[in-house]
Amino acid sequence: MTAAGWIQIAVYCALLVALTPVLGRYLARVYGGERVALATVLGPVERGVYRLLGVRADDDMPWRAYARAALWFTATSLAAVYLVMRTQSVHPLNHTDLTSPTWDLSFNTAISFVTNTNWQFYGGETTMTQVTQMTGLAVQNFTSAAVGIAVAVAVVRGLARRGGGTGLGSFWADLVRSVLYVLLPLAIVAAVALMGLGVVQSLGGPTTIRTLAGADQLITVGPVASQEAIKLLGTNGGGYFNVNSAMPFENPTAFANLLEMLLILVIPAALTAMYGTMVGSRRQGWAIFGAMFAMFVVAVVVVYAAEAQSSPAMQAAGLHGANLEGKDVRFGTGSSALFAAITTVASCGAVNAAMDSLTGLGGAVPLANMMTGEVIFGGVGSGLYGMLMYVVLAVFLAGLMVGRTPELLGKKIEAREVKLVAIGTLAVPLLVLVCTGIAVAVKWGDPSVYNAGPQGFAESLYAYVSQANNNGSAFAGFTGYLQPDGTNEGAFAITFANLLGGAAMLFGRFLPMLVVLAVGGALAGKRVTPAGPGTMRTDTATFAALLIATIVLVALLTFVPALLLGPIVQSLTDQLF
Repeated sequence: MTAAGWIQIAVYCALLVALTPVLGRYLARVYGGERVALATVLGPVERGVYRLLGVRADDDMPWRAYARAALWFTATSLAAVYLVMRTQSVHPLNHTDLTSPTWDLSFNTAISFVTNTNWQFYGGETTMTQVTQMTGLAVQNFTSAAVGIAVAVAVVRGLARRGGGTGLGSFWADLVRSVLYVLLPLAIVAAVALMGLGVVQSLGGPTTIRTLAGADQLITVGPVASQEAIKLLGTNGGGYFNVNSAMPFENPTAFANLLEMLLILVIPAALTAMYGTMVGSRRQGWAIFGAMFAMFVVAVVVVYAAEAQSSPAMQAAGLHGANLEGKDVRFGTGSSALFAAITTVASCGAVNAAMDSLTGLGGAVPLANMMTGEVIFGGVGSGLYGMLMYVVLAVFLAGLMVGRTPELLGKKIEAREVKLVAIGTLAVPLLVLVCTGIAVAVKWGDPSVYNAGPQGFAESLYAYVSQANNNGSAFAGFTGYLQPDGTNEGAFAITFANLLGGAAMLFGRFLPMLVVLAVGGALAGKRVTPAGPGTMRTDTATFAALLIATIVLVALLTFVPALLLGPIVQSLTDQLF
């Protein structure tokens, strides 16, 4: 570990903390119905969209209507993206005559992008046309992120409501405002900044160059900066190129790398400040931010410490120093470890180094980050509403310990809310374990795994943890391949991985979303009880510590046996042999 690495981490953390309240106050104004400066320009566009959709911005939808609108929008988006991919052969700007992906890959990819997962079972530059990248994938980077923010805002409204009624606001208004006033302006600024730092932005075709070895190489370009900006801001993660943010065309310099890392967490962090403002207690927001930030810092420190050591392969070769396998020397161990922690505490999945090349302990931390349910900042919107479920659970557990009725913001937490939260917090871990068990037990799951032993098991476990938690990153060894003997088992293995992964992404996205909307709807209709001497405060460091303990107890301990079979065994092997 070097001083330069610690300085990079410290600078990043300082910038994140400084930006959180600034952007958070702006988000509170956008979703609180206040007029913002951008409304002067974008107001007519917003009203035009409402007229086109035939909706009213002031609708106050009950949670079931809100959920139906979110599901219908997602289903329509899924069909549209699938259609775009299946018609690639007639796309303009198809400079390399790409054909359409197979039906199962198109199915998996469409689900991946509409669920904000961006799992990529393909090489972007060799599979998708520029039209698909722009009109299909990049558009979903905006809208899937907007759906997550909209649901989080609806739940916050349910908590903040003090009058009568059980409405959570208008899904369509929240969706449109998320795109027009939050994601689009930030993405434009970020894209221009990235272009200034050297990220490619072009509609031109590929160029053939002669390498120093005398071979010809095809260099693909495209509208990279515009997609890079929203893939990070929306915690989507799907890169234009196969190697994602390790590609110099996507991430050319140390300054671009710092900006890209900051873009990933800036909105999820700011949503905690928005929450505090909207519920009338900024200390509440800072308590949740503090819990997230503390877990994030621990993750960064552990990954950096693990990757600062030599790997067993290096030691066997007589080499010592940091583990630089799979890492770009432009970024080094410190920045690579920081990126690995950031991308997995958020449901982003973008990478600037090979996750499969991490040491056993270094690889266990990204897994653990995702196993929390992506609530350490998490995805835009989904991280906050996932954390709010743990807040409800922590309040309930605290009430049991002190023998008082649990309350959150003056609203009693009763049996219905606790049952719903239990379903929401345990459904995804159960989904992960079932999918992983199926994948390692049937013969069609085996071809997707490259390595043997605990590392091979970790590849499958990581894949389904990533997909069910809508992250999208992967150990590079997890793939699909065609059998060299000409049988179709390899082809079916790819279809099996696409279908099982697609199911994991769908259920992992919408089960918690429906549950948390139901919780928000239930809390919206509750009366507020004035705080008394026995009321447990939920805006203190003590409660933040209890919240962290609840996450570790409920989320991470569920996966201990699976971790023991994979990365922990691998880590012990690294140390002992």
